[in-house]
Amino acid sequence: MGTYVPRRMARRRRRPLRIVLFSALGIVLVAGLVAGTYLTTLANLFNGKTQQIAQAFPAEQTRPVKDPADGSLNILLLGADSAKPAEESPQGQAAGATTQRADTMMLLHIPEDRSGLYVMSIMRDTWTDVPGYGEHKINSAMTLGGPPLVVQTLEALFGTKIDHVAMIDFEGFRDLTTALGGVRVKNDFPFTAHDTDYFYPVGKLTLEGDRALRFVRERKSFIDGDYQRVRNQQKFMKALMAKILTAETLSNPATVYQVIDKVSPYLSFDESFDAATAAGLGLQLKGLRTSDVELFTLPTSGVGTSSDGQSIVLRDEAAIAGIGAALRADTMDDWLEAQEELTASSSR
Repeated sequence: MGTYVPRRMARRRRRPLRIVLFSALGIVLVAGLVAGTYLTTLANLFNGKTQQIAQAFPAEQTRPVKDPADGSLNILLLGADSAKPAEESPQGQAAGATTQRADTMMLLHIPEDRSGLYVMSIMRDTWTDVPGYGEHKINSAMTLGGPPLVVQTLEALFGTKIDHVAMIDFEGFRDLTTALGGVRVKNDFPFTAHDTDYFYPVGKLTLEGDRALRFVRERKSFIDGDYQRVRNQQKFMKALMAKILTAETLSNPATVYQVIDKVSPYLSFDESFDAATAAGLGLQLKGLRTSDVELFTLPTSGVGTSSDGQSIVLRDEAAIAGIGAALRADTMDDWLEAQEELTASSSR
């Protein structure tokens, strides 16, 4: 049986604060939520400084067909590594290949009725088929073929279409925390970031800049490596989004402008996603409570070793099939309810 990482409370019993979103989405929602007051200025800033992904999607004939009447949205959220030397890149890359790696990968599902947000984290070492290249760690799709191959890989995995792609370079994440004056987060395990003198004691810490970046990226200091790194990322994003969405931030034009000004150059979107799209989406979602946001990690079947000796995360085929069906039917809430019930019954 696969491992269901997060515990989800039923809708009537949800915890009061469970908003853990990727920072690129946070900037999009900030732009939308404050659009009524600062629309023209922020639209010009957003459109002028964000980058466009010239080819975000694979050839249309290779993609799943989506019912035109389906109003739900699937948005791929990527956190990209800084470029690495060309000589380290895999051979035989596609034309869309990049020297960046998808260090963080999330799939955001927004139901047609806009009643919630479902954010699924995907372990970067998940071993899966990368179209045209055979089995690889899922994050290698970025290096092998850029965003189009990542989209194609996930669409093939879940059998559903991705509508938009948003990507942030981690340099932008660093600048975002600085623009906000630091983010306060609770650290459960003391550690020193690898190859640095950055020590993180147990307790509540206010982090910004490089210290914040190393906190969310560190994995070598932990016994369970990437699993603890993902937990730290989720915890930090929760604190980050809580700060972004405070009245203190949203009601301060100077802060909002500074955040978007500093971070926008590090944000990239597919060509159909612009300020108008961001504003429209933000306005559609502005009535949501933090308790309407669900974050979970794609269940896995544990860890293993590939035939060439790599440490990998094994797929949970049943979970992948169930999630794919839920995405296509726009029933993610039902799938999460079933997982919660399964987890509860197995613990009795």
